[in-house]
Amino acid sequence: MSPNAKELEIRLLKASDVAEAMRLKTAAGWNQTEEDWLRLLSLCPDGCFAATAGARLVGTTTTTVYGRELAWVGMVLVDPGFRRRGIATALVRAALEGLDAAAVATVKLDATPEGAPVYEALGFEAELRIERWVGAARAEASPAHAAEGAPDPTQIFELDRRAFGADRSELLRALLEESFVTSAVSMGADGRLRGYALARRGAMAGYVGPLVAEEAETAAALLDDVLNRLGAGRVCVDLNTTYAGGARVLEARGFVKQRELIRMQRGGGSGAGTSDSVFAIAGPEVG
Repeated sequence: MSPNAKELEIRLLKASDVAEAMRLKTAAGWNQTEEDWLRLLSLCPDGCFAATAGARLVGTTTTTVYGRELAWVGMVLVDPGFRRRGIATALVRAALEGLDAAAVATVKLDATPEGAPVYEALGFEAELRIERWVGAARAEASPAHAAEGAPDPTQIFELDRRAFGADRSELLRALLEESFVTSAVSMGADGRLRGYALARRGAMAGYVGPLVAEEAETAAALLDDVLNRLGAGRVCVDLNTTYAGGARVLEARGFVKQRELIRMQRGGGSGAGTSDSVFAIAGPEVG
């Protein structure tokens, strides 16, 4: 017999929960790995929550905080057998209470169309669309040039801060350390960083992102470089639809649009995460 509502508890998510959290993630068909969960816990250990029924993990949510100006809610998952009981709402409400107590001005998330009504009821408003594109790890010729190796990481952090609109250096430092291929960067003749791209392993496909570039030609070169480094296999890219020409770049490389997400915001109306210099996001769970 399933535990009743009185047995449901919201508590902090722990590293020991990751195996069960992966079960929920797999049931939802998402691409995150155990390393993704552990990174989220490391970045914000007091902002990740679990819903339990007895000893069973039945729901999760995470938060990633970018200073006082912005936080991201992600990994809102509920066991299929426990849906429509208000668990997702309770988890997100717990996350928002912590963020409000910390005086974080704006909270954002990337919602599935099915999940959007839950967030609207909590004060979130739609902002823009993110598109999941799926293709294969193969490079095509590009007239632009992506330089070998990475510059000083502080250059990546500064470019990203300007493009994304908030300081994501802690997240980016972790992604750089964990990346299983060398980051791709594009340097101008003046030595200025014009763009960068990171990639990491996924449970079902490689994941390219974030990819930040000032021009579509540079973004295309960076994408080609990363696809060539990844070798064979499926690859996912979550495209920021405000990036001019982004869909054409992906279509030209054989990528196919798989689904859409709705970027939503609550609070101060920060423009972070809406820049047309961000080609591919870092992930729906972190923005």
